[in-house]
Amino acid sequence: MTSFEETETMGEPSTEDLIAEQIPRLRRYARALISDPVKADDLVQDTLVRALSRSHLWQPGTDIRAWMFTILHNIHVNHQRQRYVRAEHQELVDDQPEMASPASQDHHLQVRDLGRALELLPEAQRQVVLLVGLEGMNYKKVAAVLEIPVGTVMSRLHRGRETLRRLMAYGPASGGSRDPKKQASP
Repeated sequence: MTSFEETETMGEPSTEDLIAEQIPRLRRYARALISDPVKADDLVQDTLVRALSRSHLWQPGTDIRAWMFTILHNIHVNHQRQRYVRAEHQELVDDQPEMASPASQDHHLQVRDLGRALELLPEAQRQVVLLVGLEGMNYKKVAAVLEIPVGTVMSRLHRGRETLRRLMAYGPASGGSRDPKKQASP
């Protein structure tokens, strides 16, 4: 019996199984990070391809979730750099579906407003807010994924949360400014 067969019969999941378990979390984070669901799914697929091709680099006993999110983050940063260099033309697309139900559904409006507020955050803050708030990662894991100090995670999270609070309370400022405090009072 080979070591692979022994591992499978002992009930320990394979590296591929552990990677596959992360797909829902990766998709959720990617879709929150990138507002385009198709590009988000492409990012997750690229992450899975890289993780599977380099699964021998993952060390059993370490956090595979943090390893996978680090891969996703690095691929996303590389895509951002490539897009900046190419100065890719992007069409403005209104991908918000028409509301099929009355606007009296406050919860749905709040979720929509939160999504829009998240999009207004600087990317560095949005990444930290999503990893801590949506994915439930602790500061140390977020720091490892984003390759930044824990103190930077804490300050970005604080600034991001404060900005979200202001945006949710006052809405985006008019005149192109992102500071909700500069919005004229009604």
